[in-house]
Amino acid sequence: MTMIVGHRGARNLWPENSLSGFRKTAALGIEAVEFDIHLTRSGEIAVLHDASLDRTTYSSGDVADLTPETRRRTMLRESLEEHIPVLEEVLDIFKPTAMELHVELKNTSCGDIYAGLAERAIGAIRSAGMEDRCILTGFTPEVLEEVRSLAPDIRRLASMNLQSAVVLGGLLAAVRRLAAIADIVAIEKSLLGAAWERVTKELPLERVCPWVANTEPDLRHWLAKGVRQVTTDRPDLALEIRGLSGFETVPVPTIRKPAA
Repeated sequence: MTMIVGHRGARNLWPENSLSGFRKTAALGIEAVEFDIHLTRSGEIAVLHDASLDRTTYSSGDVADLTPETRRRTMLRESLEEHIPVLEEVLDIFKPTAMELHVELKNTSCGDIYAGLAERAIGAIRSAGMEDRCILTGFTPEVLEEVRSLAPDIRRLASMNLQSAVVLGGLLAAVRRLAAIADIVAIEKSLLGAAWERVTKELPLERVCPWVANTEPDLRHWLAKGVRQVTTDRPDLALEIRGLSGFETVPVPTIRKPAA
């Protein structure tokens, strides 16, 4: 069965990357959740999509500049006075569940890799005893190679869109390079749709997934393809479609071992 992954929790239902949103996502009955992490100068692993605070909080500036005190005072927009979470808080929410956690390592506001982020994230995941349930994700080969070097036992997912494919030398060159260092390749849905035959000649379905499918037609289309997972901002709608659909999804095994 194709897995459903809640994107940033379930950002079209609840405030993205919020503790309340994660709690509600955990109760939905989906198989996985995706969220993003940054490293602050004080050493905290902050759960937020953007390197800037401006879009999703009532503050401004870089997430990297937050201290523990200012982070707890920085409230998320559209929330009931919720602060920016840290990774450990999110792990605590999902630990009692059977869900996979897809943890995306973001870059700094300058586009650089955070020195020490992968190591600290891996340490937090190991401390929680959740190595088998976490998949570390990123857009750049450098991030994924660092993760592989530090924790070859933890699975990896490479994300790709048109821009990153161009940087890596084109679609097939990007797929081949990312597939060599990641267990799963997640491709922006429009790009994957346009290149479906070429991609699936390179990779089996259990290593492929689209992001982000949110409409009923898109969800029906991708859930019927038999890919490993579908990432969505509307996991509730995806659950409904999967449960009521007349099509049969191809059984996709969970990948247990990371790529060499």
